[in-house]
Amino acid sequence: MSDAMCQTSRPMLHGRRPLNAHDEPVSVSSRASTSDSNVLIIDEHPCRMSERLRTALALPEYQVQVAISSPGAALRPIRADAYDVVILCVGGGRTASEFEIYHQIRRIDPYVPVIFVACAGRADVAIEAIKLGAHDFLFQPVEPAVLRRVVAEALDVARGRGREHPSDEAISTDGDLRLDGFVGRCPPMVEVYKSIGRVADQNIMVLITGESGTGKELVARAIHQHSRRSDKPFLAINCAAIPESLLESELFGHEKGAFTGADRRRIGKFEQCHGGTLFLDEIGDMPLATQGKILRLLQDQRFERVGGNETIQTDVRVIAATNRDLKILSEQGRFRPDLFYRLSVFTIRLPPLRERGEDLPLLVQYYLRRFNRDLERDVREVSSEAMERLRAHQWPGNVRELQSVVKQALLNATASVLVPAFLPDLSQGGGDQPLGARATVADDRFAFEEFIRERLETGCTELHAEVHLELDRILLRAVLRFTNGNQNQASKIVGLARQTLRMRLRDLGLSVTKTVGAEEGEVG
Repeated sequence: MSDAMCQTSRPMLHGRRPLNAHDEPVSVSSRASTSDSNVLIIDEHPCRMSERLRTALALPEYQVQVAISSPGAALRPIRADAYDVVILCVGGGRTASEFEIYHQIRRIDPYVPVIFVACAGRADVAIEAIKLGAHDFLFQPVEPAVLRRVVAEALDVARGRGREHPSDEAISTDGDLRLDGFVGRCPPMVEVYKSIGRVADQNIMVLITGESGTGKELVARAIHQHSRRSDKPFLAINCAAIPESLLESELFGHEKGAFTGADRRRIGKFEQCHGGTLFLDEIGDMPLATQGKILRLLQDQRFERVGGNETIQTDVRVIAATNRDLKILSEQGRFRPDLFYRLSVFTIRLPPLRERGEDLPLLVQYYLRRFNRDLERDVREVSSEAMERLRAHQWPGNVRELQSVVKQALLNATASVLVPAFLPDLSQGGGDQPLGARATVADDRFAFEEFIRERLETGCTELHAEVHLELDRILLRAVLRFTNGNQNQASKIVGLARQTLRMRLRDLGLSVTKTVGAEEGEVG
């Protein structure tokens, strides 16, 4: 065997020819023993990731062989019954070569379980791999116990299916890699990537749950980008950002004269989005009357414009998201149970930032690089003290709050290392802090600018309504800080009845805390 190749973990099996430096992954003619499980590790780089995986599988029950494939090279055909499990190592480059290898494996053996192992930051590969039928996906560094468990599960699958000789029919796809924006490799996020891969090509509704700021729209866009509808429109609408009187018009459109101000026909989102995907964000805030019309549309894919009699046929995949518990809302009579059951055929839960463990440093570094360019700063490192302070924070505003904190820190920075002195005051809860906490006008201004930037980048088509909603959030925060959380005084300042103010705070997802010595009032 060439020095350039990693050695197998056990002596060469009878019938296997050795690999050489010019070979692509090998073809195997037979097995020495049916009691051993044969594992092939394919890696583009000799003795790097593959050596660690081989060592983790150095057990009597496994025969492990490592093959190195040059980047972009096609895989030499593997004979149908050569291996029980294939582990495909993926590097950091944004190429589709790993899928070319995968497809050729599938042409030879559609049934062999394939496990992808990739460096952090390859969420696109994780989603595409699961979508194409890979058995599992792991991020490196891989814990040996986790690897052995996943390989054992793959072997169980292989034994359960049996090893049939496949047909010559190729299983192919284009392996499109257009997704970007996901950062994280913690187990809950890996499960999110897998869920996206499982459901992307299925023409079913998806419900995405999670706290505000966790990235629900990013997941919806990923599902669309990896679906058969990816060349059709993706539209997003925030059900909480549009007044009830206008929401139906936004969704279904209206005819001229349907209501005061309807001086022309309007084409709604369901009609604009024909063939594509419509993302209904914050669907828990949708009025009950509109919920009934949505339910009918989901059942029949037909609707009428507001004020019209013409029935319009459409073909739209709906993805919904909420930060509320729809099951509880349905039990309270605030959300239709039949709509809840239809939406929740497949649910993806996004973890809050506080549950994402070591993803926090990855996210901090990602936003440092991103905002360094935007703000023309050159902060390259985060001191251990600053990172500990970030780790200690509970992040009620999740990733959106982290973005704001990193941006404020960069604006305060006067050196190439981010130290605690540059961080804003995290003790008060950051971006989504209680309204009685102290905060600066600059904090809200930076958050507002970041909000507008995000919406522009995601192709928002309801920016006017969403900006006004965010402006309300900032205004009410400022007023309630001024009144130390006193809602009676705040309602007089903004010119709203107290009950209306309370409902507005609820709709905006804001809470109220009181400072010591403030006049007594209710906590929202």
